[in-house]
Amino acid sequence: MSAEPDREIEPAVRAIAYYLPQFHPTPENDEWWGPGFTEWVNVARARPLFPGHSQPHLPGELGFYDLRLPETRAAQAALARDHGVHGFCYWHYWFGDGRTMLDRPLREVLSSGKPDFPFCVGWANHSWAGVWQGAPKRLLIEQTYPGPDDDRRHFDSLVAIFHDPRYIRVDDKPLLVVHRPEDIPDPQRFVERWQDLAREAGLAGLFLVGRSGGTWGPTRACFDAAVVDQTTPPWRNRLALDPGAHRHLDWILSSMSRRARLTPVIYSYRHWARYMPELLHDGQLSFPTVLPNWDNTPRTGRKGTVFVGATPELFGQQVRRARELVEDRAEQHRIVFVSSWNEWAEGNYLEPDREFGRRRLEAFRDGIAASP
Repeated sequence: MSAEPDREIEPAVRAIAYYLPQFHPTPENDEWWGPGFTEWVNVARARPLFPGHSQPHLPGELGFYDLRLPETRAAQAALARDHGVHGFCYWHYWFGDGRTMLDRPLREVLSSGKPDFPFCVGWANHSWAGVWQGAPKRLLIEQTYPGPDDDRRHFDSLVAIFHDPRYIRVDDKPLLVVHRPEDIPDPQRFVERWQDLAREAGLAGLFLVGRSGGTWGPTRACFDAAVVDQTTPPWRNRLALDPGAHRHLDWILSSMSRRARLTPVIYSYRHWARYMPELLHDGQLSFPTVLPNWDNTPRTGRKGTVFVGATPELFGQQVRRARELVEDRAEQHRIVFVSSWNEWAEGNYLEPDREFGRRRLEAFRDGIAASP
C-alpha cells in the first residue's frame, strides 16, 4: 500500500481533519455485533434507498484497510500531506472511571513515532448507542463525569501525547477539541482543573476548543475557541446563524415530513454547502468546518440524512470560502477543520473512493492553497 506524492503546495491555513480510529476489531465490537466487526461492515452492505441515491461508497486506493497496520497509517498521512491537510484530529474516547475505546491506533502512532505527521486529540464525550447496527435506543456505554480524580486520571492518560513533538499547538499550547462541551458539568471548573494539570506537567496550558452548533459559545465556559460544527442536519446551525432561513426551512420540513416514512431526509448539497463554513457572529474566536458530503444511511437506513449532488467541485468552493474566513488572521489562528478524513459510514471522508478517486482531495488541495 502506498501513496505517491502529488505536487507541493503552501497552504494558507492549517487544515485539521477529524480521524475516526474505528477501522480495526475490538473485543467490545466483537461482543456487540459479531466477530471482526468494524464500520467497513456497514459501509459494504449499504444500498440505494431512493432513485439517484449513490450507495455504497466504497474505498479506492487505500482499500478496506485495518488501522492496526503501520503501512495503512503511513499511506493515509502521505495522502493527507500531499493534498494540503496539516494534521489529523484523532477521536479519543474516555467514558469515565478509566474506560476507553479505540485507542490502539493513536497509542501505536505515539510509541512508534510514525508517521511523522501532525496530530491532536478530540474528546468524543458522548454515550454510545447502537446506531451502527440500527438499534439507536440500545445504550452500549454511558459517558460519565465522575469528578476531579477522574479528570486527573484522564489528563494523565493524555499527557505523553500532549508532549509529543508532532502534537498540534496553538499559541504554544496543545490543542484539545471537546465534541460536546455543553455536556460537561460545571465547565469552568473542568477548564480550571485541566489548565492547572497542564501547567503542572510543564506545558504552557491547553488551547481548548469546543464544537458548536452555532448556539454554544466558548467565552462563558472559559474555552479558548469554538469550531462551528456543520455535521448535524444543517437547518439547526443555519437557524442559529441566520434567522432569515426560517421561511425556506418550513417548506423543506413540510416536504420531508410527507416522505419521511419512505426515504431518508434528503438535502441538496449545492444549496447547503455555501452555508457550511461559518463562524460565530458575536466576536468570539471560532473556526469553520468544511464537509465533503453527508450520508449516514449505512448506519441508520431510512432514518438517516443524505446530501445529494455532493461533487468535488462544489466541495472545493466550500474549502475556498473557509480559507477566506480565516486567512487574514494572526498565523496561529488560521485554522480550518475538515469533517472528516475517514467517516465512511457517514459519507464524509476525504480519502479516495471508487466514484471520484482522488478528486475530492485534489479539490481540497486547490481550495486550501494560498491565493496567487
